[in-house]
Amino acid sequence: MDLVQWATDVAGSKLSAPLPRRWAHVQGVGRRAGEAAALFGADGELLVAAGVLHDVGYAPELVDTGFHAIDGARFLRSVGAPERLVHLVAHHSCAVVEAGLRGVSAKLAEFEDEKSPVRDALWWADLTTTPDGGPTTIEQRAAEISERYGPEHVVPRFIRQAWPELLGAVERTGAALKASRSRRG
Repeated sequence: MDLVQWATDVAGSKLSAPLPRRWAHVQGVGRRAGEAAALFGADGELLVAAGVLHDVGYAPELVDTGFHAIDGARFLRSVGAPERLVHLVAHHSCAVVEAGLRGVSAKLAEFEDEKSPVRDALWWADLTTTPDGGPTTIEQRAAEISERYGPEHVVPRFIRQAWPELLGAVERTGAALKASRSRRG
């Protein structure tokens, strides 16, 4: 079985019944990641798998620290997922900032942030996908999150603090996609 199929099966088994909207989101992130996968050759499969699994830590049975990025990465490590996949899930969408606000930075430090174009593309896919799995802009996504949680909740606060990093990842990936399309077109 290939990595993307395995990731989809794992995410579906953990999210589809208890969190159908989260399941729709991760499927959409997987599709968005698929749009960028060709930029990365063999790592394209890793990117799509990370997109599908990035929020697996929200599954009620996996909650431990209360921060989904860590809980998901720990779960994936426990089932023998590839190391890079585990680390990408742990650090998706500038998790280091949210971990600091939640007081779990030491736990996130178990995982390495690879700071690569693949990581940026994962962030791009997450931040340009709605909760229901459709495409959006990073600005619309940030506004939706703030409205859903309320401006003082930790998630919108983290987005405000991490905004330059998040926007940079989205812009770098967007530019790479645009350049790739112009070379092909």
